[in-house]
Amino acid sequence: QKQLVESGGGLVQAGESLRLSCVASGRTFSTYGLGWFRQAPGKEREFVAAISWSRDGRTTYADSVKGRFAISRENGANTVYLEMNSLRPEDTAVYFCAAGWPYADIKTRQEDYAYWGQGTQVTVSS
Repeated sequence: QKQLVESGGGLVQAGESLRLSCVASGRTFSTYGLGWFRQAPGKEREFVAAISWSRDGRTTYADSVKGRFAISRENGANTVYLEMNSLRPEDTAVYFCAAGWPYADIKTRQEDYAYWGQGTQVTVSS
């Protein structure tokens, strides 16, 4: 059974950094596009960042995090990371990692992801 487990969330002050990790188990995800989404209280879940399965490691980001967040993957460890810098109170949310379908193009819609983790809470105080 495929499983994704996030870690690295916590409480930080505005301007600080956090690094989220997501470890996949059950099978290798080296040929899957991977993404991060987040859901703030009272809001719908939204796209944050995605990275392609291909060797060029193409990435895409939501405008709200562009230049502050960085997604990366380590296929040998079946892990995807989200480096979050210059955090703001509006980044407060539960962050979810997700895996799409094998060999699919990079995706930003939730509907294009098949596997989801349980989420990790990130709280940024002002």
